[in-house]
Amino acid sequence: MASQHGTQAVDRASDLLSLVVLAAQPVSFTGLVTEIGLAKSTTSRLLQSLERNRLLSRARDGGYVAGPLFTLYATRHDSVDQLVDLAQPSLDRLGGHTGETVNLSIPRDVVVQVAQVESRYVLGSTNWVGVDVPGHCSAMGKVFYAYGALNLPPGPLERRTPQTITSRVDLQRELDRVLRRGYAISDEELESGLVAVAAPVRSKDGAVTAAISISGPTTRMHDRLAKIIKVLTEETKVLSEQLGYDTRKEGAA
Repeated sequence: MASQHGTQAVDRASDLLSLVVLAAQPVSFTGLVTEIGLAKSTTSRLLQSLERNRLLSRARDGGYVAGPLFTLYATRHDSVDQLVDLAQPSLDRLGGHTGETVNLSIPRDVVVQVAQVESRYVLGSTNWVGVDVPGHCSAMGKVFYAYGALNLPPGPLERRTPQTITSRVDLQRELDRVLRRGYAISDEELESGLVAVAAPVRSKDGAVTAAISISGPTTRMHDRLAKIIKVLTEETKVLSEQLGYDTRKEGAA
């Protein structure tokens, strides 16, 4: 019985901790009591324990925020490795659903591809991790440019194929479309015969911190593009929520 009560206390404390850490702003004591549905005395006791162990702390307004242990952990671990670990289940699911190459990238002056799930097909299977590609003709680059995570470089835009957009005016129109629909497409703009679609991953403050793409040959991608976009945007929504972003804001925009 004691073990059962101990497990219940851990579960309740974990629920409180998750609510605070995933919240977009400090959470009040009243808000936590309402959300969790516990007695005030129980909630207060659990919060005090979490504060003592530096898992939670108080903001200036008295609300609860993530404690200093989270900051300490973040400074000791590579944030990219953490992102890859968190995103891996989504990447694996997308690879399983589509059979195509799935990539995760981050904006670091250029598009940096940090993880990949290989295509199950021989045709169209390319390892893009570490490969530097022009952002204006890649789906992930368009996502970063459209959402302001990267700035377009100066100078002329490189033409990689006959389909590459090299006019800055035309590219801006394309980036406006990316913002309206919430994903980007590169249709034979990087390589002839290659189609890619990418969607943004948002962090807690709403900034686009990463992008996920699915790419493959036109012979397989064109007929399934609508379905691929659907599963991709669903997974990037899941990952954004795990990073603390409130995806309900998108529906209200």
